Amino acid sequence: MYPLIRKALFSLDAENAHNLTIQLLKLAGKPPFVTLIKALLACPQGQERTVMGVKFKNPVGLAAGADKNAEAIDGFGALGFGFIEVGTVTPLGQEGNPKPRQFRLIEAEGIINRNGFNNQGIDYVIENVKKARFDGVIGINIGKNKITPIERGKEDYLYCLNKAYNYADYITVNISSPNTPDLRQLQYGDALEDLLQSIKARQQILASQYNKYVPIAVKIAPDLTEAELVQIADTLRRNKIDGVIATNTTIARDNVQGLKNATEIGGLSGKPLQQKSTQIIARLHQELNDQIPIIGSGGIDSVASAQEKIAAGAELLQVYSGLIYQGPALIKELVKHC
Repeated sequence: MYPLIRKALFSLDAENAHNLTIQLLKLAGKPPFVTLIKALLACPQGQERTVMGVKFKNPVGLAAGADKNAEAIDGFGALGFGFIEVGTVTPLGQEGNPKPRQFRLIEAEGIINRNGFNNQGIDYVIENVKKARFDGVIGINIGKNKITPIERGKEDYLYCLNKAYNYADYITVNISSPNTPDLRQLQYGDALEDLLQSIKARQQILASQYNKYVPIAVKIAPDLTEAELVQIADTLRRNKIDGVIATNTTIARDNVQGLKNATEIGGLSGKPLQQKSTQIIARLHQELNDQIPIIGSGGIDSVASAQEKIAAGAELLQVYSGLIYQGPALIKELVKHC
């Protein structure tokens, strides 16, 4: 049935299709629809994993970017995900970049976006998280507002961390989107060191305040040199970061040249990112030596591609573009076999 649904959605502009899907999933997450969808999809429970000190009912998660405002957590949960990461969310709501800003590369099963952290703001997201009935793990992905100068970006992350801490099972620090000016500068050198030290210090204060430890993950880009990746791994390890998500979208276009929309500016996700992401995971795993768990994201569109990421060193998986192209059956297969 999904091929027909996909055909209808692909007749719409990519962002309009996304917004419609969110509205449908909001409805699907309400009783009695959520029970009916779970019964129809018959997704297995999957194998439990404990990662970052958190128990996941299965290792298959929804990547950030799909449900930016945490509006459809229960609907996505009905598809069988073990965990859902909402966001990226910023202190203040913002429109993001001018439209159009999402583009399909259908022949390559890829998507380019230059959304620019469009979201309703951290307070709106937290209210939606509080209402969710999803029985899996919820992660909250945080970023900085576009209007915040990069040298003050740390303040935005700490603000969101304060707000999200008591309502998240883990929190992801997104410093790797290519669509917020200069954001990726925070991945390197003294800027990364200062950011992570501040976040870990605040985490310690919040853990004492709420009497619970909420792990912190960092999401990195795939467009890193060998030296940059080694340096990032060392910084993550020294600051005792709890997890790392590899990877965000890529600005490279090596394997999509000549395709419609391939020259659009933004981050490329989906199948064209698959190999690059897996290579980053493998190299990162070598550097981290099992000291920090890796969440693998980027181009997962089949059991085989998921198992490649696990073999490379990922302990958990995240899907987004693959769901758009393959439909809910992909989640069922991943949960069953991973």
